[in-house]
Amino acid sequence: MPHLRVLLPFLLGFAMISPPLKAQGQNARPDWIAGAVSALEKELVDKYGPTQRVRVERGLKQVAGFWRADDGDRNAFEEFVRTNFAGDQKALDTVFSRYETLFEQLDGHMLEIQIAFRLQVDLDRGGPIMPYDEIFAAYDPSAHTKEDFFKNKLAFVVLLNFPLTTLEERLARGEQWSRREWAEARLAQRFSRRVPPEVNLAIAEAGAQAEQYIAQYNIWMNHLLDEKGQRLFPAKMRLLSHWNLRDQIKADYTEKDGLPRQRMIARVMEHIVRQTIPQAVVNNPTVDWNLSWNSVSRSEVKDYSEVPRPARQASNEREPDTRYAMLLGTFRALRQIDPYSPAAPTHMARIFDEERELPEERVQAMFEQILTSPLIPRVAKLIEQRLGRPLEPFDIWYAGFKPRGKYSEAELDEITRKRYPTPEAYEKDMPRMFRDLGFSAERADYLASNIVVQPARGSGHAWGAQLRTAPARLRTRVGADGMDYKGYNIAVHEMGHNVEQTFSLKNIDHWLLNGVPNTAFTEALAFVFQARDLELIGLKDTDESAEALKILNDFWATYEIAGVALVDMAVWHWMYDQPDATPEQLREAVIEIATDVWNRHYAPVFRHKDVVLLGIYSHMIERYLYLPDYPIGHLIAHQLEEHMAKAGKIGPEVERVSKQGRIAPDLWMKGATGAPVGAEALIEAATRALARIAPSN
Repeated sequence: MPHLRVLLPFLLGFAMISPPLKAQGQNARPDWIAGAVSALEKELVDKYGPTQRVRVERGLKQVAGFWRADDGDRNAFEEFVRTNFAGDQKALDTVFSRYETLFEQLDGHMLEIQIAFRLQVDLDRGGPIMPYDEIFAAYDPSAHTKEDFFKNKLAFVVLLNFPLTTLEERLARGEQWSRREWAEARLAQRFSRRVPPEVNLAIAEAGAQAEQYIAQYNIWMNHLLDEKGQRLFPAKMRLLSHWNLRDQIKADYTEKDGLPRQRMIARVMEHIVRQTIPQAVVNNPTVDWNLSWNSVSRSEVKDYSEVPRPARQASNEREPDTRYAMLLGTFRALRQIDPYSPAAPTHMARIFDEERELPEERVQAMFEQILTSPLIPRVAKLIEQRLGRPLEPFDIWYAGFKPRGKYSEAELDEITRKRYPTPEAYEKDMPRMFRDLGFSAERADYLASNIVVQPARGSGHAWGAQLRTAPARLRTRVGADGMDYKGYNIAVHEMGHNVEQTFSLKNIDHWLLNGVPNTAFTEALAFVFQARDLELIGLKDTDESAEALKILNDFWATYEIAGVALVDMAVWHWMYDQPDATPEQLREAVIEIATDVWNRHYAPVFRHKDVVLLGIYSHMIERYLYLPDYPIGHLIAHQLEEHMAKAGKIGPEVERVSKQGRIAPDLWMKGATGAPVGAEALIEAATRALARIAPSN
């Protein structure tokens, strides 16, 4: 997944009308502003001609909407407008070019500072994380820049000369806009909300705390005991929640003793969601945890070289709802933006309408289209036939459709560890991988030279640059004995992000359009790469039914994550309805919501009720309503896959579509595949695949 800090401009920057007077307090709009605007409209139109009337009226309205008493008196306002209005195209071109050039420098260097300040907490580079490291990680050097730009009037220059647009305008008119007009719209959006810097800093601090909490939420699997006191997992296995726990469930479909291990992991997940997990077992290899009795004891097994900080004694005391306290912390930090965002007065509205530019109702309808598809019971029946047993709740992560189902986790680990003993080995092999993906030798070398591979403390992430001269960072877990398959699989996914990040930043016509429409699109491109992870290590499946099985795998994965996304969405609505909730109350609400979604969309298929597994995803705690991007990403990825299959090699197509940049989602998709974002393509493909694999189902 792309790193949260790359998403903060979206989270903090978009609203389409001026902030409410209550939020401005003593700096409310001056009472002379209307008269000044009226006089200046006539003056500027007389000076520059009637062809500039619309721009004059719009620019004055936008500036007046954000001007506060401490920004200056009437004389200062009038002088500012007269001095800074670009009354002809040449002057406007100069303003645009200057801002685009300098904002790359500003955003790019601020991001490089953030990355440097976070190295100790983000990278597995030895040594403990000290309290001051956490403070550095929480610090956002750009927190004050937006307000600084309002105070020194640079923001007002933009508002005076470039249009703020609504979602409705971008969706209705965007297809007729030029690339320059799209870039102007993105430039203006940077200053469409005036949020105090202390709010931005509070969000950064809350996010850093949640990230650090999740990054260290490891379970030492050899220290889990079953009802007989037996250990089911190998020594030294340390799995991060939820990513590695989920991936181990997937891996165990190929193991002879996999079923009891899968059941054990599902119980661990349930304890995490319900917060009945003993606090002592989190990231602690010095104790054993008997899941049958939920009891903790001092371990006689030493399979670690260093005890992670903080060291904990054996105790049955449960984790004190820390998971939900972290979620409440991010919610309360983000909610501080609400008074400054009347056009999108909730985080949900800002994420869906302004960051994703896909209305929440439309997104939910797409998810429901998958969840209620009559194909689901038919695919479930096929899975049961392949497993030779009834479905159990953890089978929402069934991985038997994928080619990796032919290889055991140990076999895959041996291959990847031998090939990639260090991050540098993976980095050195990237040109070859890119060539295998259809990139020319020149483009393969170009991409590899712009991506740096680093060992992550957490699950891994891709951190793209904002400065064209800076590299993208690929981060994944690399153990002392090399990169296991889980780390490799994550690395290929993050490499997909890095490829998009490189093309959409360094090979685009306007820096202001760098990126993709929203996070779901970069996830989709990452899925395209991740789906080929085995091919890239020489394990391509030659079975004629492989493509149909891959489609069924994508369909089942979308079914799983669509429900998870609905839980995430419902939890945020609940928090807004209960803003003063305690962590305990939030825990009970999440359990109820996860259970309700399960009972509606999964219990009829799995024949198990009241399951809480949909609440396990760590993104819910640290990623600010991020989870809906995954099912959207699956839908987009399938549309891209079908298009790329027709085009042949994926390399040139990935480059072409990435270079469209940050325009409206449907416009981007039409340019990429000829059709808007939707669930229909995946459902139709799954129907054909099922007919081929199991015509009687």
